[in-house]
Amino acid sequence: MARQAARRIQAYYNNMTKRNILITSALPYANGSIHIGHLLEHIQTDIWARFQRARGHNCISVCADDTHGTPVMLRAQKLGKTPEEFIAESKAEHEQDLVNCLVEYDNYHSTHSPESKELTQAIYLKLKENGYISSKTINQLYDPEKEMFLPDRFVKGTCPKCDSEDQYGDNCDNCGATYDPTELKNPKSAVSGATPIMKESEHFFFDLKNFEQFLRKWLSEDNHVQSEVQNKMNEWLDDLRQWDISRDAPYFGWEIPGEKGKYFYVWLDAPIGYMASFKNLCDRTDGLNFDDFWAKDSSAEVYHNIGKDIIYFHTLFWPSVLEGSGYRTPTAVWAHGFLTVNGQKMSKSKGTFIKAGTYLKHLNPEYLRYYFAAKLSSKIDDFDLNLEDFAQRVNSDLVGKLVNIASRCSGFITKQFDSKLSSQVIEPELLQEFTDASEAIAKLYETREFGKAMKMIMALADKANAYIAEKEPWKLAKNDDTKQLAHDVCSLGINMFKVLVTYLAPVLPSLAEKVREFLQLETMNWNSAQAILVNYEINKFKPMMQRIDMKDIETMIEESKEDLQAEADKAPQAELEDPIKDEIQFGDFDKIDLRIAKIAKAEHVEGADKLLKLQLDLGNGVTKQVFAGIKAAYSPEDLQGKLTVMVANLAPRKMKFGMSEGMVLAAGPGGSELWILNPDEGAKPGMRVK
Repeated sequence: MARQAARRIQAYYNNMTKRNILITSALPYANGSIHIGHLLEHIQTDIWARFQRARGHNCISVCADDTHGTPVMLRAQKLGKTPEEFIAESKAEHEQDLVNCLVEYDNYHSTHSPESKELTQAIYLKLKENGYISSKTINQLYDPEKEMFLPDRFVKGTCPKCDSEDQYGDNCDNCGATYDPTELKNPKSAVSGATPIMKESEHFFFDLKNFEQFLRKWLSEDNHVQSEVQNKMNEWLDDLRQWDISRDAPYFGWEIPGEKGKYFYVWLDAPIGYMASFKNLCDRTDGLNFDDFWAKDSSAEVYHNIGKDIIYFHTLFWPSVLEGSGYRTPTAVWAHGFLTVNGQKMSKSKGTFIKAGTYLKHLNPEYLRYYFAAKLSSKIDDFDLNLEDFAQRVNSDLVGKLVNIASRCSGFITKQFDSKLSSQVIEPELLQEFTDASEAIAKLYETREFGKAMKMIMALADKANAYIAEKEPWKLAKNDDTKQLAHDVCSLGINMFKVLVTYLAPVLPSLAEKVREFLQLETMNWNSAQAILVNYEINKFKPMMQRIDMKDIETMIEESKEDLQAEADKAPQAELEDPIKDEIQFGDFDKIDLRIAKIAKAEHVEGADKLLKLQLDLGNGVTKQVFAGIKAAYSPEDLQGKLTVMVANLAPRKMKFGMSEGMVLAAGPGGSELWILNPDEGAKPGMRVK
């Protein structure tokens, strides 16, 4: 099948065929907002899909929210909502963020949908019928405090393979190994912090070991995966195991047919979400047939674009599930690396964990689309978003080079030549160099070498700008003898600009639409690059793209920090609305060291709505700095000199505004009704409260 796909690609370059393509991105989890790390993948998928459509192919892109699992269930409970209410709100937010970032899916669906339930249960029953499902009683980690079995991601401990600490119970972020939660060293419940106990439960397994020979062949043939991925998967093929596909109630997901209180593990139904989203689209679209893309004998192409952290599931489990249930396997699974910002992991405290919504408040989405495209390749290397380089690259390439061509040439044509381009091409060889680049650039898009494509396009933009600078049409236009030459030069400049924007349209769809209107074109598909505009009327040029101001980036970073602080500010109120927490023992309470403290100094915290900065005197020269959320109840001058009670042995916490070295005790419902406990006159700083 993949060989046929390769032949179809080659045939396309010979103008012999039209391809049918389905491409997906990994499903965003419903338990959080879309951030710039997610956007890397969605934008990469969108650029490739837009390119294929521009070439005239039938390319469909789908995605969905990944909605099932214990994290969603617990988050909904904490917010006082049903899981269905919570995931509906999350999906609406995700979908809007993607649309605002110009990511154009033909369908964005949910794994909590009728199509998902139907397909998941049908695939399971087919696997069971074919002898690939077994059951057995296992010992499973159980939280004795919360009285619940612990899913993989709710157990943390030391990796049994590489001894990395603080790893989840299903796979290691450091070495990539997968394992059972019971194999973790020093496991702890991520729900309560308790040490889990072992408890028996019947579970259902997919016999992955039966697919070893199939996987060895699938991974080694037809470029199904990148070479780096193939090497890694080959290491894991020697250690294939039965895959636990069930979870115990309570769990938010699809119940296993005929098995009361047993649910499908989210990683079984999540990739089926690709099929479910496509099926939902087929059911609403005349002429679009599900089996044409997913049947065993399908001649269509199916691609999955994913992060390297979920390679194991997509290149071992997923192809095996499809093979075992009678469906076709993917033409290819493409993986990309992680996103870092300024050379480091995205950080909430540094403001570099940037949500899509926050980015969009301050910056044009096409800036990010272009910067990602300028650095993306077909490899799985990690990707760094250097914010200073980001601003410089966008300002230089898009504003200084690309849009500058049109802004330099259009004014003369509008004012002096009635908005009409010249009737001739003054340098046909130069323009042909631009149009002849079409297939070379197309091949780079096709193979996801976006960075090389952007480099080639910008090299042409440099040639266009150099030509205009050499001819100096602004001088030629002043002399009647050379005015026509100015017309010819500027008209050629507009034609070169059109070609460049045509090549960039998959990356910059909004800019391409502005250019289409400016040039009064019916369409800007890939073939538009070959059309030469002569004796042709254009519209008046309007500014198309503004330079990035570093102040906007700095504001975005600060707001990302404020988002984190806002979440922290909300936490105390949310705690008040929760049920009383689990009981603690007296020995736990005895660990808290409560001391009388004198408020030596109190002051406002610039940029904080709720916080006051307190310098607390504990006597004997000991002072501690504490940030307290009591601004609504007290002004700084009212507090200085008063006594209060503080938790003196609380571990210091680094906050946006500085280090907080303790906690002040207060009582009341909150807001202006909040009282710092004022000990009687016999109290002295440093005295222990018992």
